Amino acid sequence: MDAAIVIPVYNHGPQIQAVIAAARSLGLPIIVVNDGSTDTTAEVLLQQQDITVLHHPHNQGKGAALLSGFAEAARRYDYALTLDADGQHDPADAWPLLACAQKEGRVIVVGKRQGMDGGHVPWTSRFGRGFSNFWVWVSGGPWIADSQSGFRLYPLPETLELGVVARRYQFEVEVLVRAQRRGIATLEAPVSVVYQPKGVRVSHFRPWRDFLRNSNTFCRLICSRIFGLDRK
Repeated sequence: MDAAIVIPVYNHGPQIQAVIAAARSLGLPIIVVNDGSTDTTAEVLLQQQDITVLHHPHNQGKGAALLSGFAEAARRYDYALTLDADGQHDPADAWPLLACAQKEGRVIVVGKRQGMDGGHVPWTSRFGRGFSNFWVWVSGGPWIADSQSGFRLYPLPETLELGVVARRYQFEVEVLVRAQRRGIATLEAPVSVVYQPKGVRVSHFRPWRDFLRNSNTFCRLICSRIFGLDRK
């Protein structure tokens, strides 16, 4: 498939080298977007060969990093395969996502994380997934089991043309809603997930702050659905 891997990175210096090494096994070009990291990420990326590295001068958010990666990928490729930089995803799980798109065409494919009910998974991740799934549907998006998974396959340039407003974590839920409104289907394929022990895994998720941001995003999307503010 004509696809590139896009990895947004923010202060994942200890993890990013291993993530890139694992992603190389797919044989796809790799684009890493350093979203204003202040740790060793930039130095680690300088040591990597045969990848494209983009740098934001300051932190703009995961959505902004994804959009930068998508714009770069769209210059030469038809799809962007996204992976998180914290080592949560196994790149080998990408094959079902790629196969799904090859069969179904111009769709978004979300990696549905398995084992999210395990005791090692933070309660915030379990709660956040259920909360997000419901409100994505209420906002006019698809009913799926894992609307917060960052392991995805996006069609390009369609995704860039959706007009997504959110630039942080909320990008990943808003893009599903806007895609549904434009007639772009969202499908799911099972993937594994690795949650490192507390103190090892690097996470920038802040429950209350991001809950408020999510709520604001869903309120905006619901209002636009009711009043038809973004219909084209």
